[in-house]
Amino acid sequence: MRRSVAIVSVAIGLVAAVGGAFVTTASPLATWPMILEYPADFVVSRSLFVAAVVGLSFGTYQLLVEVLMRSTNKRRAHNTRNLMRLVFGFVSTIAVLAVLTENWLGLLLSLGVIGFAITFALQQPLLSLIAWVYITVKQPYGVGDRVKIDDAKGDVIEVDFLVTTLWEINGELVTTNQPSGRVVTVPNSVVLSSNVVNFGGGGSAYVWNELGVQVAYETDLDFARAVMREEAAALVGDEMAEGIRRYREALSETPVELEVYDHPTVNVSQGESWMELRVRYLTHPRRGQRVKNQLYERVLDRFNENPDRVAFPVSRSR
Repeated sequence: MRRSVAIVSVAIGLVAAVGGAFVTTASPLATWPMILEYPADFVVSRSLFVAAVVGLSFGTYQLLVEVLMRSTNKRRAHNTRNLMRLVFGFVSTIAVLAVLTENWLGLLLSLGVIGFAITFALQQPLLSLIAWVYITVKQPYGVGDRVKIDDAKGDVIEVDFLVTTLWEINGELVTTNQPSGRVVTVPNSVVLSSNVVNFGGGGSAYVWNELGVQVAYETDLDFARAVMREEAAALVGDEMAEGIRRYREALSETPVELEVYDHPTVNVSQGESWMELRVRYLTHPRRGQRVKNQLYERVLDRFNENPDRVAFPVSRSR
């Protein structure tokens, strides 16, 4: 469908360009009455040239976008499409105004004066446009990333010239990193003045998660820790191995030195009447809550199967 529309637009543009050139050189409408105090040849030829610019620009843009969207890298295709939209829109606007005025130098000077005035009148939109350039070049996030921008948290579904659109998670309707179905629009300018958290950014799509379980001091600590490591490895072991490989590749591109384990680990935190065992593992941020739920059920089942080796705090409601 898009290809058909693009081809028709290009064809209309070419026909309009030929028609405009013909009217300009042959003056077939010289005997026609004036139109808005202008000769009919002038009005018709300029209208045809404007139609040619619009048709050729729109059709070419659509054809390039169709080719671009075949790319497997959706983020790069999205960014390139937005850049093309900006360039084609700017060039087409200049071309149309130039056709209508026939004065390129005067037009550019006028645009300079107008642009200076607009800078003061539209500071926030211009700041958002500058932020879009920053997002495109530095890529703190892109389409498909899960991010937190100021108070908004969600999956990026669109990065436009002025706003970033998120598919909301952890909103007022739902919790535990689940999508609410609502769409949140964030001005790009916020990126320049607020913290941006990219879950799975930094070159790796995986993040570290933890699951904590409180147990009594009477618990066989070595056994409980071994159970948590075993269940975590059984649940996310294969995925974690792939995630560790990518994580190390991303880490090698930075000056940061970290000790990265190939397997889940368990840390112990002491309380007044209980201990908390926290198993740490690597997973994809979109599966974080689901993995945590499954792991908690598996660990709890194993603990309940061994009441003589694992005890829970007496005051804890389970």
